[in-house]
Order: sequence, then C-alpha cells, then structure tokens
Amino acid sequence: MAKLTKREARERRHKRVRNRVKGTPERPRLSVYRSLNHMYAQIIDDTVGKTLVAASSIEPELRNTLPSTKDVNAAKQVGLLIAKRAKEKGITKVVYDRGGNLYHGRIKALAEGAREGGLEF
Repeated sequence: MAKLTKREARERRHKRVRNRVKGTPERPRLSVYRSLNHMYAQIIDDTVGKTLVAASSIEPELRNTLPSTKDVNAAKQVGLLIAKRAKEKGITKVVYDRGGNLYHGRIKALAEGAREGGLEF
C-alpha cells in the first residue's frame, strides 16, 4: 500500500468527517477552508444546500486591520466575525466541520474565536 500524500490524507479525512457531520436548520454546519494565505468560514444549511453566513480573511474589513492574513491571529478574527454575523441572523448553535484538517493551529484558533463570539458547538 502506497503512502498517502498530505493532500490525499486530508481529502480522506474530509470525506470521513462529512459522512457524519450534517447541517440542519436548527444546527447548521460551520465549514472551514484553509489555504496557504487565507482562512474562509461558512455556515451552511445542508437540507437546502444554502450558505447562510460567510466570512474570510480576504475581506477588506479584516485584511486592512491585520498584519498578516495567514496566521493564528487572523483565523481567530475570522471566527469572531463569523460568530458576530451568525448572531445577527439568529444562529447560536452549529456543528463544526474542520474540512479534513487536523484540529490544531489555525483551525483551532478559528473555532476558539467563534466560541468567544457566542457560537455553541
């Protein structure tokens, strides 16, 4: 059996996580995507396949205030921003979809920021 590349391992974890994590109207899914330079987060209702709220480090309100868009601090700010926008829409409980990434570093910082902002998961 050949060793998996990092990308293949992440994709395999992502499929495994997505088999169990489903967003409902009562508890939508907080999906996270991490690129080399930015963090993206969406709150999705999987029953209708609609994005309810989104935030990312590429938005001008965050990008202009942060020294870097690719560190733990930027991820935490994205978490706080998505929590603020979710509360405005009346969303307080979500399920966390880490997108196959390990719960460490920027993925963990985004989750902690969302929790600080008032989201429960």
